[in-house]
Amino acid sequence: MKTFESLFEELGAKAQEHAEGSKTVQELEAGTHFIGKKIVEEAGETWIAAEYEGVERTAEEMSQLIYHLQVMMIDRGITLEDIYKNL
Repeated sequence: MKTFESLFEELGAKAQEHAEGSKTVQELEAGTHFIGKKIVEEAGETWIAAEYEGVERTAEEMSQLIYHLQVMMIDRGITLEDIYKNL
């Protein structure tokens, strides 16, 4: 099972390696605006799932939101420590 930290490490490695065919690399190449739109999309889907689709679907949407948030972190050079000190 992945953790927040292990996902961030995995995504960072993909970004650094420019892994061919990687969704993460494609998203980073598309840029901040694209990533931001994905975050907004997944946040909305999380809300809808929480209202109408149950716990399992909500958890799935939340995991996708976390993924896109972490891609934005990598795009902007934000570390886990930067996030943790603001929690």
